[in-house]
Amino acid sequence: MSLIELRKKIDQLDEKIVALLNLRAQVSLEIGREKARTQKGVFAPDREIKVFKKIRSLNQGPMKDEGLEAIYREIMSGSLSLEKDVQIAYMGPQASFSHLAARRRFGSQVGYVACENISDVFHTVESGDCDYGVVPIENTIEGAVNHTFDLFVDSELKICSQILLDVSHNLLAKSGTSDIKRVYSNPMVFGQCRNWLVANLPHAELMEVVSTTRAAQMASKEENAACIASLMAAQIYDLRVLHKDIEDRPYNITRFLVIAQTDVPPTGHDRTSILFSIKDRMGALHDMLTPFYSNKINLTKIESRPSKRKAWDYYFFVDFEGHREDRHVKRALAGLEDMCKYLKILGSYPIA
Repeated sequence: MSLIELRKKIDQLDEKIVALLNLRAQVSLEIGREKARTQKGVFAPDREIKVFKKIRSLNQGPMKDEGLEAIYREIMSGSLSLEKDVQIAYMGPQASFSHLAARRRFGSQVGYVACENISDVFHTVESGDCDYGVVPIENTIEGAVNHTFDLFVDSELKICSQILLDVSHNLLAKSGTSDIKRVYSNPMVFGQCRNWLVANLPHAELMEVVSTTRAAQMASKEENAACIASLMAAQIYDLRVLHKDIEDRPYNITRFLVIAQTDVPPTGHDRTSILFSIKDRMGALHDMLTPFYSNKINLTKIESRPSKRKAWDYYFFVDFEGHREDRHVKRALAGLEDMCKYLKILGSYPIA
């Protein structure tokens, strides 16, 4: 076929694709009305997993699975926005890693609300001003985000999904590297780039701010200042990318949680997060773990935090495989509840 004929064929295919996408959107509108009638949350991570799994099974190439998933992420984002005016809270400003994680999960067609800090994300979702919130929980280099753990103690919000974001840190500035006297970023990012900064900018003053995007805003306004932030931040704030991927370790992944007022049904490949406090006696923590061992449940994380209500009193945060509705998980939680002072199920959600 000639180039003209091939392009004509593409045009004909595009007509069919657009028509089918709009038919799909009509069905999404009907689904939205049914969800509103039954008071179900519009975001259904369990359904998304099924859709992506189906797409991969149908794909016979030459398109890669990742390409199709990116397309369908936007299709589902558009469908979500048709069902409801969905608002997502994240720790901002725009182009922060929380914002990137939120867009990774929800796409570009929903509304986003930037919050000053993690507490504001919780409060915005609790008040109903936003439908969902995205908060960081841990990083492979710097570990837990303690403030997020602490907020779960008093919040009734549920974890309904998780996002794993491969984080890349970049040095951005208006001037050249040799002119830099100050570097802005948040404390966790400085920890992830500590060795690079010592080796390459040993005399620069490190200025801590609440987010990487705030750092980009500061660097865009000051001479002899730089920031460590995302490549999106460089585009938005008109900064030069001086050095890419300056994190000390190549596998730098931050785990984010999606919080909401609704729970998520089981998918068969889930994780549950809980918190509990124990009675002050010898061997208490060991006893708390026995119900999981007895029911053959794999624990994936244990984190302790001081209760801030009584000296040497702690809350324990535990992640484990399985859904709260699974029979063996129910048995384990019932056994745990009999032994601990306080038990709270933070949510069951699909494993990313």
